[in-house]
Amino acid sequence: MSKKEITITVNGTAHTASVEPRMLLTHFIRDVMRQTGTHVGCDTTSCGACTVSLEGQSVKSCTIFAVQADGKSIVTVEGLAQNGALHPIQEAFKEHHALQCGFCTPGMMLSAVGLLQRNPNPTEDEIRWGISGNLCRCTGYQNIVKAIQDAAGKMPKGVKL
Repeated sequence: MSKKEITITVNGTAHTASVEPRMLLTHFIRDVMRQTGTHVGCDTTSCGACTVSLEGQSVKSCTIFAVQADGKSIVTVEGLAQNGALHPIQEAFKEHHALQCGFCTPGMMLSAVGLLQRNPNPTEDEIRWGISGNLCRCTGYQNIVKAIQDAAGKMPKGVKL
């Protein structure tokens, strides 16, 4: 199978690489870009550990080929912090102890940011529905929900990932 040259902007920096057409975006991010915060959990869209922001939309990167993201912009968990300051969702997860093992955390954060960009003041039910595509096997979700509620009031207005 012949490789295809693609350019994807990851966390604000354009990267060009030659990839197999069947390479999943999650493997491009981890193996080519070395952005290991995007986790590979199930490769079947069930867990959400691979969630990233693609052109401002939360997507599970295990369901998209890297060639489909050619010419597009991606934000991973590594791209949330700016100028050495944690993103409000990162700060809230830290303050509310919204993680234990941390495996689901990057995808959970990207899903939460996407939710808060669409709905800046969600109810608890809306938060639980908004993160329902992300599985956490450790926390029971209560502190995750609290962290998202806290971050809701601190998100920068009009800034899209």
